[in-house]
Amino acid sequence: MKNTRTRALLVALAAGLLLILAGTAAGAKPVTIEYWQYYYESKVKLVDELIREFEAKNPGIKVEHKTFPYEQFNQKVAIAIPTGKGPDVVNLYYGWVPKYVDAGYLQPLPEDAFPKSVIETDFLPMVEAVKLDGKYWGLPTAVRALALFWNKDHFKAEGLDPDKPPTTWEELQDYAIRLTKRDKAGQLVQSGYAWNHDGQDNHVFVQVLLRQWGVEPYSADNRKVLWNSNPGGYEAFKWWTDLAAKHKVGEPRFMGDYRTAFITGKASIMIDGSFALGTLASKAKDINWGVTVLPVRAANPKVKANFASFWLHGLTVNATGEKKAAAEKWLAYLTSSQVMTRWLKDVGELPARTALANDKELQRDPIYGPFLAGLTYARATFFIDETEERQAIIDGANEVLLRGTDPKIALDNMVRKQQAIRDAYFGQ
Repeated sequence: MKNTRTRALLVALAAGLLLILAGTAAGAKPVTIEYWQYYYESKVKLVDELIREFEAKNPGIKVEHKTFPYEQFNQKVAIAIPTGKGPDVVNLYYGWVPKYVDAGYLQPLPEDAFPKSVIETDFLPMVEAVKLDGKYWGLPTAVRALALFWNKDHFKAEGLDPDKPPTTWEELQDYAIRLTKRDKAGQLVQSGYAWNHDGQDNHVFVQVLLRQWGVEPYSADNRKVLWNSNPGGYEAFKWWTDLAAKHKVGEPRFMGDYRTAFITGKASIMIDGSFALGTLASKAKDINWGVTVLPVRAANPKVKANFASFWLHGLTVNATGEKKAAAEKWLAYLTSSQVMTRWLKDVGELPARTALANDKELQRDPIYGPFLAGLTYARATFFIDETEERQAIIDGANEVLLRGTDPKIALDNMVRKQQAIRDAYFGQ
């Protein structure tokens, strides 16, 4: 009888303790972390949904989602993190990583949570672009490649086959000239090709045209800029700037930007990234468009080239203690296969995991297929300071377009600026 009473008492005490612990857990304040990204409508909407799902599965974690205009993003980070405020997990362009690491904004991914062997097996090889000093500084949910978009109705109206986009750069130039329309005053009303120097054409020149004109853009150690290392570099730059300066098939900032020109039916051809698919799906419903792989040179059609890029999620130095553990869980969720599948559908960016990128059904898709095909031979540029390097190309193109500078001289000036950036970084 005594043993029975003792057992009953112990059971009652244990039950009471469990209730106390349960009550404490239920009343415990969740760990709150901040996640920052720049404002891009489809990404913001999806992340808000993902946060609700993540918090439901992790009731002890709360994620505050903050966004800023792209132009202000780096400045906001630079102001906040040194004061101990701002994001615990930050979404940043891979080309900003060296700058963020040097500034002390990021911490490397902990190997216990993100082993190198797993990263290098499960993710596409381009993630090595954010491996510095033998450490990974973040992981992407999605990656990007470029493709050519064309307006089928514009082609048909001009007597071109609406189902046959240009396959060579020579055809693209010819089609763009035919498709360009101006009013009596000479003002552009329809751009044959949405030429731009501050958007994706920036990357087309470096990683596509230079390679197809026989130029390796950088030395193997990324220390030397080789754009003018042989005549092909000068020819590629002249061909690109001639589209706007000589043939006048497009103008920088026409209709605001190249993508707006296309989705409003004011541009016939554009080159854009897979990330544009979400925007086109929602805002170009009245445009009869198609998408295909990037052109090649008629003189050397076997040389294919494309540009790959990505935005990654990194842990900032603010993520410490409980916040670090919570931030690691959120980052792992953002880079999971299930989220990548959602990201492809809702944003249009390609999965960063090898298994998903090699999915045969996706490769056959008429929309995603051209991007996945381009991804197989795409290169990710190793940037030191993506913003400054992009501006150097903009300045070089403007020398030709606005001042009439000889493209050869403009390219040499560009290379000097680009080389100075790398020399400062590598300490030369």
